[in-house]
Formats: sequence, structure tokens, C-alpha cells
Amino acid sequence: MSNASKIWTRVDYERDGKQHGWLQLPHSVTRSAYGNIALPITVIRNGKGPTTFLMAGNHGDEYEGQIALCKLARDLDPGQMTGRVIILPAANLPAAMAGVRVSPIDQVNLNRAFPGDPDSTPTYAIAHYIDTVLYPMADVHHDLHSGGSSLQYLPFASMRIGSQPELNRRALAALQAFGAPIGLVWAYSPDARLSSVAAINRGLVALGGEFGGGGSVSTSGVRMVERGLRNLLAHAGNIPASQAVGDFAGPTRLMEVSGRDYYVYAPERGLFEPAAELGDEVRRGQVSGYVHFVDNPGRVPQACHFERDGMVICKRHYGLVERGDCVMHLATEYAG
Repeated sequence: MSNASKIWTRVDYERDGKQHGWLQLPHSVTRSAYGNIALPITVIRNGKGPTTFLMAGNHGDEYEGQIALCKLARDLDPGQMTGRVIILPAANLPAAMAGVRVSPIDQVNLNRAFPGDPDSTPTYAIAHYIDTVLYPMADVHHDLHSGGSSLQYLPFASMRIGSQPELNRRALAALQAFGAPIGLVWAYSPDARLSSVAAINRGLVALGGEFGGGGSVSTSGVRMVERGLRNLLAHAGNIPASQAVGDFAGPTRLMEVSGRDYYVYAPERGLFEPAAELGDEVRRGQVSGYVHFVDNPGRVPQACHFERDGMVICKRHYGLVERGDCVMHLATEYAG
């Protein structure tokens, strides 16, 4: 089988000006024998210069980035910029249209599908196009996330530590330029199938972030993304430095996640009662919450404990848990 992507587009990545178009992924089904899944894409270009690739909708129930990128796609003026900006506001469109984390077509999580496969199901084909076509064009990448339906986060922008020290340094500078209140460094990466890992492997300055959660739209999260993207585009050289808007709420506080012990998992199926809230500073051994057994009210609730000191940056949104669900995770001050 050919390793070339089956996705095609009428968008010309080398043409100056602004183009709103679609990436067409062939998808033959009963209702449409010669059909395509049409992924929206905007390309804005003004001559030679850096390329910044902005993406949201990797998970369909994470909304702040999708909204901010739709606004940016309309508002960004090619006459006021240099180089190229590629905007993919709903990367996994089937998931985005259904408001769910994974594609309803193949039940695949796009952020666990990289580097993808052009001959597999739609989600893997999308990951393959991003990895083999869009990433090689780009210098800077930002994949915008939130906690989705099941998690709530303190908003932050993020970067992931890779194997190249110079690329890590440039990513940290871009993270600080974004200007979010918290800049999180992912120093622990147990899964190589993430978009950010694929981007780093392609040599991109790659950022991420979690800007809300609970399956809702955070107004402050949308504003944070809008401001941060302007700062990032100025930092990348796509727009004049004078158009940067600065820190969202003071200097960025650098934090990190650097091990499995930052996470707390439910030990049993039941209802989780949190004993800590977002932003709380906690200690190792402290109770993070209790799992209650409503089908057996005489049974003593089971406590969940933090395995280290830190600040609660994420907590579960749903009350019902099953064994293995993440109920909270921590962050600590960035050690550098």
C-alpha cells in the first residue's frame, strides 16, 4: 500500500491571501458512496516567513480552542502579517460535530493515533495527514485542548520535554511568550502517540494547553487563548511585535508534571467525593477524596490519597468513577 495520504484539498498552501477551505478525506458509506469527510482549514499567507500551525478539536468536547481559532481565522489580516498561518479548528471533525472526545465513526482518540496510517480508519488517516503534510510545513505548532467532558483544569499553556535541548529551550521561550498565568512543562510522557510528540519528532516548537473543562465553554479560557495566540504569532514573527498583548495575568508561573506519582486514580467503581479543589496545595498521604458505594451503603467509603506534595491542577468532573479513572492530578514548581 502507498504511504501517501488519501486526503486532498483545493487549498493552495503557497498562495498569498486568505483561503477558507476543506481537507477532503474519502469516506464511502451507504448514504454517500463517493463521499468525503470535509475538515475545515484556513490558510493565511503573506510572502516568505515562518509558518505557524494552530489546531483545535483534537478532542471534540474541548471547545475554547475551537472557538478562538474560528475567530482568528476570520480576523487575521494577511496584509498585516508575514509568512503563513495554518488553522485547523476542528481537527477531528466527526468528534467535534458530536461533542465527544473520540470519533463516533471509528471510536479512535486522535491524540492517541499519531503518527497515523493513511490506509486505516478516518482518525488514523487524519493523524497521518497532519504528521506527513502539515507538520513538515510548519515551524511552530500549538494544539489547543481543555479537560473535555470528564475533567476540570486550572487553565494553562504547556510544552513537552523532548530529546533535543535546543528545541526544548525554544519551546520554553514560546511558552513564556504565550503569557498564560501557568505554563506547564510535561516532563513525564508515557504515551508516544500524542500530537505534541509527533510535532517534536518533526522538529517543531510545539505547545499545548488545557483552557477549561467539564464539557462547557470557559469565557476566561477563550480570552486566554485569544490573547495567547496573538502573543505566540508575534513571538514566531508572523505579526509585528507591537501586536502582542502581553501576559494574561502577570508573569507566567512555570510548573511541571514529571512522574506517575502526580496522578490519583479511583480504586473501585462508585461515586467520587472530592476532598480537595483546584488550586489547593496538598501533601503526600493527604486524602484526595472518597469513593462511595451507593449500591452497598453499609460499606465504608474507600479513600484515595495523594502520592506526593503539589498543587491540584486537575480534578474529575463526573461523579461516577470506575477503577482506573483519574480523579485528580498535581503539578509542582518547575525545577528547570
